[in-house]
Amino acid sequence: MKSGKSSLGYKSTLKTLRSGKAKLIIISGNTPPLRKSEIEYYAMLAKTSVHHYNGNNIELGTACGKYFRVGTLSVLDAGDSDILKTEN
Repeated sequence: MKSGKSSLGYKSTLKTLRSGKAKLIIISGNTPPLRKSEIEYYAMLAKTSVHHYNGNNIELGTACGKYFRVGTLSVLDAGDSDILKTEN
């Protein structure tokens, strides 16, 4: 999470999906099923790829370099990372 732009959280992920800015959505493993299916539906409409993170939301927050839990994460700009190339 050193370069590029991302948006953390459920509400901001839905906002980026509705506006069409999201390139990739990452959902933690312990996200509630209703919330997960809603994000997947919006991603399908926006033609955005979804990645299901194997760990829980605490581990996803740690992977992002944050000290709080992160349930969903939307990548707006990859920066110098190759995260979007490996997903496709």
